[in-house]
Amino acid sequence: MTAGLYHCCPPGTTPGEALRRLVAAGLPLPPRPAGGATLQRWRMLAQVGEHDLSLAKLYEGHADALAIVQELAAPALAAQAGATWAVWAAEVPGARVQLHQGADGQLRISGTKAWCSGAQEVSHALLTAWRAHAQQPQLVAVELRQPGISMSCSEWMAVGMAASASATVQFDAVPVTPVGAPGAYVNRPGFWQGGAGVAACWWGGARRIARALHTAAATSDGRPGAPYQQAALGQVDVALAGSAALLREAARWIDAHPEGDARCQALRVRQAVEAAARHVLDEVTRALGATPLCRDSGFARHAADLAVFIRQSHGARDDAALGQALLAAGEAPWAL
Repeated sequence: MTAGLYHCCPPGTTPGEALRRLVAAGLPLPPRPAGGATLQRWRMLAQVGEHDLSLAKLYEGHADALAIVQELAAPALAAQAGATWAVWAAEVPGARVQLHQGADGQLRISGTKAWCSGAQEVSHALLTAWRAHAQQPQLVAVELRQPGISMSCSEWMAVGMAASASATVQFDAVPVTPVGAPGAYVNRPGFWQGGAGVAACWWGGARRIARALHTAAATSDGRPGAPYQQAALGQVDVALAGSAALLREAARWIDAHPEGDARCQALRVRQAVEAAARHVLDEVTRALGATPLCRDSGFARHAADLAVFIRQSHGARDDAALGQALLAAGEAPWAL
């Protein structure tokens, strides 16, 4: 994966172009979650995250989409040569996609979908849509290069993750293919298995920031700031090693329980890795000062990307969701 990643993503390559090159080159995709190689999947996501977080956002979405269509028994969708995929499931007040049947009997969607990462770059998307009076969304697949679709990035003001180009997409009676039954997207085991994988991208991004401190500390002996860099390196090690151990433990659990509810495992690793990434950003930038943020464009962009990407976590709401899941499970799970 490493050689292919750098071959397909030379300097100056946009994340969308890099994803298309990776797909065209036929590089192996990460193994499906819960298939016995979940940790390998997460290692691949971490590797892409360390290289480029905007690319990781698109790459993880592409890999997630292909895993979803396999899980929901729609493998023909994954067989389209050269297709690049995204998953858009954000439900935002005032932006909802409605599903209806056209006069020709074809299922169609109309409405607005927000937070569509890579919309102008990928060829296909899985997205959630709603039938009238439905209690749960229906997942549908849509080919994006057809009439009735307009996109706007005018609301995307991000500095961090700028290259992921999250758009607002408007659909007007666009034909779609249903994927699974209504509610299948959120109720399947892979929903939380896939949600945990995003943390691997964050972890890889934090590792790149940490490597900058490791390099600086390795050459700082005898300098006045050396003890402080070493102390920061120790803090960073604890954060990354602890969250990596949780990722490995969660991967083993998911592989051992492929049909199990991985909600607790997913929320736990996401919250742990988010906290670790915030700690790494804080310690590294305190120890190295403003220099890499102001004079190293790669470091500065990656630090800004990481700060935005981890906000895909829902913060205290996810803490509360984890607490609720633990209470619903009954006995406290902690053991050594």
